[in-house]
Amino acid sequence: MSKPFDLYDITIIGAGPVGLFAAFYAAGMRGMRTKILEALGVTGGQLTVLYPEKYIYDVPGFPKILAKDLAKQLEVQAMAYKPTLILDEKVVDLKRLDGGIWELQTVKGVHFSKTVLITAGHGAFTPRKLGNPSVERFENMGVYYSVTDKWMFKDKKVMIVGGGDSAVDWALNLKDIAAEVILVHRRGEFRAHEGSVIELFHSPVKIMIPYEVKEAYGKDRLEAVKIFNNKTSEEVVLEVDALILQLGHLVDVSLFKGWGLEMEGNAIKVNGRMETNLPGVYAAGDIAHQTDSVKLALLATGFGQAAIAVNVAKNYIDPKASLFPGHSSEKRM
Repeated sequence: MSKPFDLYDITIIGAGPVGLFAAFYAAGMRGMRTKILEALGVTGGQLTVLYPEKYIYDVPGFPKILAKDLAKQLEVQAMAYKPTLILDEKVVDLKRLDGGIWELQTVKGVHFSKTVLITAGHGAFTPRKLGNPSVERFENMGVYYSVTDKWMFKDKKVMIVGGGDSAVDWALNLKDIAAEVILVHRRGEFRAHEGSVIELFHSPVKIMIPYEVKEAYGKDRLEAVKIFNNKTSEEVVLEVDALILQLGHLVDVSLFKGWGLEMEGNAIKVNGRMETNLPGVYAAGDIAHQTDSVKLALLATGFGQAAIAVNVAKNYIDPKASLFPGHSSEKRM
């Protein structure tokens, strides 16, 4: 447990990519005493947990980079300035004390901070499931909701279910590793990036549309899956070694609502300064929704929001401090 007078300038909730960049900016660029609280046991958020082996193409300076490598570089950048990083400690309550100090109650203790920056991605997320007992009994025995090591599917027959970016991206990522990739989608059109869909239809991936999963079979692990055409009711049983479900995630933001934060759908409402309705509390990244702006769930957008939030928080703590700290090229880092 933190000592009652162990007061930080800024505490960042979430050690995903935006949180790590915010920590670098706060500790490295603004000299703020910085703490990061992360509910998971690792840094990197979705980059590390959901798709570490996927390439990311829309981060400036990297024509392409593996998600896990980007997460590692962000951690190295942040930790160079020695913020306090606490993993496996979920924040469960946020309370304002006398004098404007924020008390953050976690599952393990209490922390105190002058300002708080929430960079919690989409909030608490769990993979969306089919609700099919025959499938769920093979979880981690051939049925997966994320891919942490794509090489485990080398020379395997893999079925992927979904029609969004994750499903299409994994089909393309595994086509040269697996013995066969079958992509099953219940609709006739995909919701993935247009360029990826074009590449998909010119690839060796076997595309089954409009099909859905009906039943999974096997003894000790998955051996086959029955799918059906939802237009004609035709059924097909395919032998597979793995079934990867990419059906999106269920998001839980009830915790933030309980703290008194104003919400816009499943996001925390912020203004152009990344300020929430609570004084000294900010939000950035996917969890933030800027009023009178376009919401783009992009890393590039989140990084910019993190810089704004940190600079505004610095000025909030010390009104004499400039909002703009100057360029990094002008500083001795």
